[in-house]
Amino acid sequence: MAAEQRIQIKLAPDMEAGVYADFVRAWHTNDSFVLDFASLTEPPRQDAGAVVLNASVAARVRIPPAQVFELMKALEQQLSAWEKQHGKLQGPTGS
Repeated sequence: MAAEQRIQIKLAPDMEAGVYADFVRAWHTNDSFVLDFASLTEPPRQDAGAVVLNASVAARVRIPPAQVFELMKALEQQLSAWEKQHGKLQGPTGS
């Protein structure tokens, strides 16, 4: 039987507040998944019938493929806990 793992995470003081992001873009390479957390830099505008959103990446995080499943489980656990405390979160389509 494997020993229980406990990870103690320490943050540098300048990272404790975190960064704000309006959205995240996910993409992959051969050996990692990349998460670009971005914030809008100005209000949306119309251009030739399309809505243009200018954004700046606040943080880029690279994770190994095996860690994607752990991230998905952790997000599901945290969303369930949040909904238990605050009520059901409505998705972008109202679902």
